[in-house]
Amino acid sequence: MPNILFVCLGNICRSPAAEAYFRHHVQERGLDHVFCIDSAGTGGWHAGEPADARMRSAAQKRGVDIQSQARQIASSDANADLIVVMDKANHKDVTDLPWVEPSRVRCLLEFHPETSRTDVPDPYYDGAEAFDLVLDLVDTATCALLDYLEERELV
Repeated sequence: MPNILFVCLGNICRSPAAEAYFRHHVQERGLDHVFCIDSAGTGGWHAGEPADARMRSAAQKRGVDIQSQARQIASSDANADLIVVMDKANHKDVTDLPWVEPSRVRCLLEFHPETSRTDVPDPYYDGAEAFDLVLDLVDTATCALLDYLEERELV
């Protein structure tokens, strides 16, 4: 069972959205039983809190339910087959952890077929349009990630 972990800074906006969208695409394809899917933050400031209300609301309007609670990445995540980060800073923070195998860390937008962006922007200090942009990017990229895993027969 592939273990996929999505990571951003605080685990309240981008990575919970990526977790929820990936889970949504997995369910649409009837692969619920195939994956272990989770998310975490590089920092623990919001541990135990639900995802940002603005992100939950924006996703809910699109029919995607974000249910995760924030947590910080931990050594118990060393078993993840793939750690998918939201930006270059997250990539550095995660690959600097002594128990992380760097080859298992990828940036989410590497999988997005239609953008030149390298980072999913953090919408926390911005307005509603920033959350919509994140959801647009995450939706397409997580679907493409699932395609990638299926094409390589990793599921």
